[in-house]
Amino acid sequence: MRTNIVIDDKLMADVMASGDFKTKREAVEEGLRLLKRKKAYAALLAARGTLFWDDSDEAWAKAREGREPLEAAVQEPAASYSVKPAAKAKSPRATETRAKPGKRSKAS
Repeated sequence: MRTNIVIDDKLMADVMASGDFKTKREAVEEGLRLLKRKKAYAALLAARGTLFWDDSDEAWAKAREGREPLEAAVQEPAASYSVKPAAKAKSPRATETRAKPGKRSKAS
């Protein structure tokens, strides 16, 4: 999206020098990515202490009991598909090109 914005020249110069950005656009886009990442990290920190991970053998066994086997999870397609017979293949000899008499072929 094309947008015109007014940015402090000293701030932009400092950011471009410290981040080794080639263009102002790169610097602004990186700043926006940083803000997006910061929001995601804040959400992860908010979940701190609310999640519990039980890595015991009993917990893994219980988790496996609740899961259905792979064969049951894979279902056959509802519609049946018909396969058309393949066209007759030409013999390899019919498609070969022969070298003119007196000239060498490239394969030799």
